[in-house]
Amino acid sequence: MDSLPDRLSAFAGFRRVAGGPSAEVIQQLRSSGHPSGGELVRVFDDATGTRLDLDLRPQAEIDATPVPKPPAAAAAPAQRSVGRPRLGVVAREVTLLPRHWDWLNRQPGGASVALRRLVDDARHVHRERDALRASRETTYRVMTEMAGDLAGFEEATRALFAGDGAQFKLLIEPWPEDLRDYLHQLSAAAWNPS
Repeated sequence: MDSLPDRLSAFAGFRRVAGGPSAEVIQQLRSSGHPSGGELVRVFDDATGTRLDLDLRPQAEIDATPVPKPPAAAAAPAQRSVGRPRLGVVAREVTLLPRHWDWLNRQPGGASVALRRLVDDARHVHRERDALRASRETTYRVMTEMAGDLAGFEEATRALFAGDGAQFKLLIEPWPEDLRDYLHQLSAAAWNPS
Protein backbone atom coordinates (compact mmCIF):
# COMPACT_ATOMS: atom_id res chain seq x y z
CA MET A 1 0.00 0.00 0.00
CA ASP A 2 1.41 3.40 -0.97
CA SER A 3 1.26 6.24 1.50
CA LEU A 4 -0.98 9.19 0.76
CA PRO A 5 0.42 12.59 -0.20
CA ASP A 6 -0.19 15.46 2.22
CA ARG A 7 -2.61 17.42 0.03
CA LEU A 8 -4.86 16.48 -2.88
CA SER A 9 -7.08 18.22 -5.40
CA ALA A 10 -9.95 16.51 -7.20
CA PHE A 11 -11.55 17.61 -10.47
CA ALA A 12 -14.74 16.50 -12.17
CA GLY A 13 -14.16 17.63 -15.70
CA PHE A 14 -12.69 21.11 -15.23
CA ARG A 15 -14.54 21.78 -11.97
CA ARG A 16 -12.55 21.43 -8.75
CA VAL A 17 -14.79 19.39 -6.47
CA ALA A 18 -12.40 18.93 -3.53
CA GLY A 19 -9.05 20.16 -2.30
CA GLY A 20 -7.05 20.07 0.90
CA PRO A 21 -5.55 17.47 3.26
CA SER A 22 -5.71 13.98 1.77
CA ALA A 23 -7.94 12.39 4.39
CA GLU A 24 -10.48 15.22 4.08
CA VAL A 25 -10.53 15.09 0.27
CA ILE A 26 -11.00 11.32 0.24
CA GLN A 27 -13.73 11.52 2.88
CA GLN A 28 -15.49 14.28 0.94
CA LEU A 29 -15.34 12.29 -2.31
CA ARG A 30 -16.55 9.11 -0.62
CA SER A 31 -19.39 10.77 1.26
CA SER A 32 -20.68 12.69 -1.75
CA GLY A 33 -21.02 9.57 -3.86
CA HIS A 34 -20.36 10.81 -7.35
CA PRO A 35 -19.85 14.58 -7.19
CA SER A 36 -18.99 14.58 -10.84
CA GLY A 37 -22.45 13.99 -12.26
CA GLY A 38 -21.00 11.13 -14.31
CA GLU A 39 -17.80 12.94 -15.30
CA LEU A 40 -14.40 11.37 -14.76
CA VAL A 41 -12.97 12.41 -11.37
CA ARG A 42 -9.24 13.07 -11.49
CA VAL A 43 -7.31 13.37 -8.24
CA PHE A 44 -3.88 15.02 -8.13
CA ASP A 45 -1.08 15.17 -5.58
CA ASP A 46 -0.64 18.92 -5.03
CA ALA A 47 3.10 18.53 -4.37
CA THR A 48 4.02 16.64 -7.55
CA GLY A 49 1.08 17.00 -9.95
CA THR A 50 0.87 13.21 -10.20
CA ARG A 51 -2.57 11.88 -10.95
CA LEU A 52 -3.64 9.25 -8.41
CA ASP A 53 -5.97 6.31 -8.77
CA LEU A 54 -8.04 6.18 -5.57
CA ASP A 55 -10.59 3.60 -4.56
CA LEU A 56 -13.46 5.82 -3.39
CA ARG A 57 -15.76 3.05 -2.19
CA PRO A 58 -16.73 3.71 1.46
CA GLN A 59 -15.42 0.35 2.70
CA ALA A 60 -12.09 0.49 0.82
CA GLU A 61 -8.77 1.07 2.51
CA ILE A 62 -7.21 4.45 1.89
CA ASP A 63 -4.57 3.81 -0.75
CA ALA A 64 -3.00 6.08 -3.32
CA THR A 65 -1.60 4.60 -6.49
CA PRO A 66 -0.19 6.80 -9.25
CA VAL A 67 -1.98 6.33 -12.55
CA PRO A 68 0.40 4.15 -14.58
CA LYS A 69 2.25 5.68 -17.48
CA PRO A 70 2.96 3.72 -20.67
CA PRO A 71 5.86 1.29 -20.06
CA ALA A 72 9.33 2.68 -20.62
CA ALA A 73 11.87 0.95 -22.82
CA ALA A 74 13.69 -0.55 -19.85
CA ALA A 75 12.32 -1.04 -16.35
CA ALA A 76 14.38 -0.08 -13.32
CA PRO A 77 16.01 -3.01 -11.52
CA ALA A 78 14.45 -4.24 -8.29
CA GLN A 79 15.67 -2.74 -5.01
CA ARG A 80 18.27 -4.74 -3.13
CA SER A 81 18.28 -5.03 0.63
CA VAL A 82 21.94 -4.03 0.99
CA GLY A 83 22.95 -1.09 3.13
CA ARG A 84 21.76 0.04 6.52
CA PRO A 85 17.96 -0.10 6.26
CA ARG A 86 17.41 0.96 9.87
CA LEU A 87 19.18 4.23 9.08
CA GLY A 88 17.35 4.67 5.79
CA VAL A 89 20.48 3.88 3.74
CA VAL A 90 19.70 2.39 0.34
CA ALA A 91 22.38 0.74 -1.80
CA ARG A 92 22.37 1.61 -5.49
CA GLU A 93 24.90 1.31 -8.26
CA VAL A 94 26.90 4.39 -9.19
CA THR A 95 28.99 4.44 -12.35
CA LEU A 96 32.02 6.72 -12.31
CA LEU A 97 35.32 7.04 -14.13
CA PRO A 98 38.44 5.73 -12.37
CA ARG A 99 39.66 9.26 -11.56
CA HIS A 100 36.36 9.95 -9.77
CA TRP A 101 36.67 6.76 -7.71
CA ASP A 102 40.28 7.64 -6.86
CA TRP A 103 39.27 11.07 -5.61
CA LEU A 104 36.29 9.73 -3.65
CA ASN A 105 38.35 7.03 -1.98
CA ARG A 106 40.89 9.62 -0.78
CA GLN A 107 38.17 11.61 1.03
CA PRO A 108 37.70 11.29 4.79
CA GLY A 109 35.15 8.53 5.46
CA GLY A 110 35.51 7.03 1.99
CA ALA A 111 33.37 7.19 -1.13
CA SER A 112 29.94 6.86 0.49
CA VAL A 113 30.49 9.66 3.00
CA ALA A 114 31.98 11.91 0.32
CA LEU A 115 29.06 11.29 -2.05
CA ARG A 116 26.49 12.00 0.67
CA ARG A 117 28.30 15.23 1.56
CA LEU A 118 28.48 16.31 -2.10
CA VAL A 119 24.77 15.62 -2.60
CA ASP A 120 23.82 17.53 0.57
CA ASP A 121 25.99 20.49 -0.48
CA ALA A 122 24.45 20.53 -3.97
CA ARG A 123 20.93 20.32 -2.52
CA HIS A 124 21.67 23.34 -0.34
CA VAL A 125 23.36 25.41 -3.06
CA HIS A 126 20.72 24.66 -5.71
CA ARG A 127 17.63 24.72 -3.48
CA GLU A 128 15.97 27.66 -5.28
CA ARG A 129 16.72 26.31 -8.75
CA ASP A 130 15.40 22.87 -7.78
CA ALA A 131 12.20 24.37 -6.33
CA LEU A 132 11.68 26.39 -9.53
CA ARG A 133 12.16 23.29 -11.70
CA ALA A 134 9.92 21.14 -9.48
CA SER A 135 7.13 23.73 -9.63
CA ARG A 136 7.32 23.82 -13.43
CA GLU A 137 7.28 20.02 -13.69
CA THR A 138 4.34 19.75 -11.27
CA THR A 139 2.38 22.33 -13.25
CA TYR A 140 3.23 20.60 -16.51
CA ARG A 141 1.99 17.21 -15.26
CA VAL A 142 -1.42 18.66 -14.41
CA MET A 143 -1.54 20.70 -17.63
CA THR A 144 -0.81 17.62 -19.72
CA GLU A 145 -3.51 15.60 -17.97
CA MET A 146 -6.18 18.32 -17.89
CA ALA A 147 -5.47 20.88 -20.60
CA GLY A 148 -3.76 19.03 -23.43
CA ASP A 149 -6.69 19.70 -25.78
CA LEU A 150 -7.28 23.32 -24.76
CA ALA A 151 -6.40 26.24 -27.03
CA GLY A 152 -2.96 27.64 -26.28
CA PHE A 153 -1.68 24.52 -24.49
CA GLU A 154 1.59 24.27 -26.43
CA GLU A 155 2.28 28.00 -26.16
CA ALA A 156 1.50 27.96 -22.42
CA THR A 157 3.87 25.01 -21.99
CA ARG A 158 6.65 26.91 -23.78
CA ALA A 159 6.03 29.98 -21.61
CA LEU A 160 6.07 27.82 -18.44
CA PHE A 161 9.46 26.28 -19.22
CA ALA A 162 10.86 29.58 -20.52
CA GLY A 163 10.03 31.14 -17.16
CA ASP A 164 7.72 33.74 -18.73
CA GLY A 165 5.06 34.06 -16.03
CA ALA A 166 3.25 36.98 -17.66
CA GLN A 167 2.84 35.13 -20.97
CA PHE A 168 1.82 31.92 -19.17
CA LYS A 169 -0.91 33.75 -17.24
CA LEU A 170 -2.12 35.46 -20.41
CA LEU A 171 -2.32 32.17 -22.33
CA ILE A 172 -4.24 30.25 -19.66
CA GLU A 173 -6.67 33.12 -18.96
CA PRO A 174 -9.38 31.72 -21.30
CA TRP A 175 -9.18 28.25 -19.68
CA PRO A 176 -11.83 27.07 -17.18
CA GLU A 177 -11.60 29.04 -13.93
CA ASP A 178 -10.96 26.18 -11.48
CA LEU A 179 -8.22 24.69 -13.66
CA ARG A 180 -6.66 28.11 -14.22
CA ASP A 181 -6.66 28.85 -10.47
CA TYR A 182 -5.08 25.47 -9.71
CA LEU A 183 -2.35 26.02 -12.31
CA HIS A 184 -1.62 29.44 -10.78
CA GLN A 185 -1.32 27.76 -7.37
CA LEU A 186 1.02 25.05 -8.67
CA SER A 187 3.18 27.43 -10.71
CA ALA A 188 3.62 30.05 -7.97
CA ALA A 189 7.25 29.00 -7.42
CA ALA A 190 7.95 28.50 -11.14
CA TRP A 191 8.92 32.06 -11.92
CA ASN A 192 12.48 33.25 -11.51
CA PRO A 193 12.48 35.97 -8.83
CA SER A 194 15.17 38.00 -10.61
